[in-house]
Amino acid sequence: MKPEHIKEIEVTVAVVTVSSTRTEETDTSGKAIRDLLEAAGYHVVHRAIVKDDTAAIRASLFESLSLADAVIFNGGTGLTPDDCTIEAVEPFFEKKMEGFGELFRMLSYDDIGTSALLSRAAAGVAGGKAIFCVPGSTGAVTLATEQIIIPELLHIISHARG
Repeated sequence: MKPEHIKEIEVTVAVVTVSSTRTEETDTSGKAIRDLLEAAGYHVVHRAIVKDDTAAIRASLFESLSLADAVIFNGGTGLTPDDCTIEAVEPFFEKKMEGFGELFRMLSYDDIGTSALLSRAAAGVAGGKAIFCVPGSTGAVTLATEQIIIPELLHIISHARG
């Protein structure tokens, strides 16, 4: 039984891979997110690969938000000098979902131990839409999508839309 505040609405999703090396053929993480979402009944209406570049990431964010109810960025969330997804996206959060990163790191700890602290997974809402930033490994995107995003996406969008 779903709580009364969760609306029966269609939710569309955009999947954006942030990488300077991946191509459509080698983007296993973006494909994993899309496949998991579609298997759960969500419609992936946009998919893109962008370089680790703040302007490119923001342009993709704006395009994705014009097409979908939720955007999932994968990649560019680490600590290397090139990683800038969080810095590019977080300023546009109207409300941040701190619990997303906390829960992701807690679940990751079970798989990778203390290396989970290197994850800067983040999420927020803007304009009634959800934005997620997750690490780019296939294991990380599978964990985030299966265990957090899919179970809560309809709930998040129901609240974000008001």
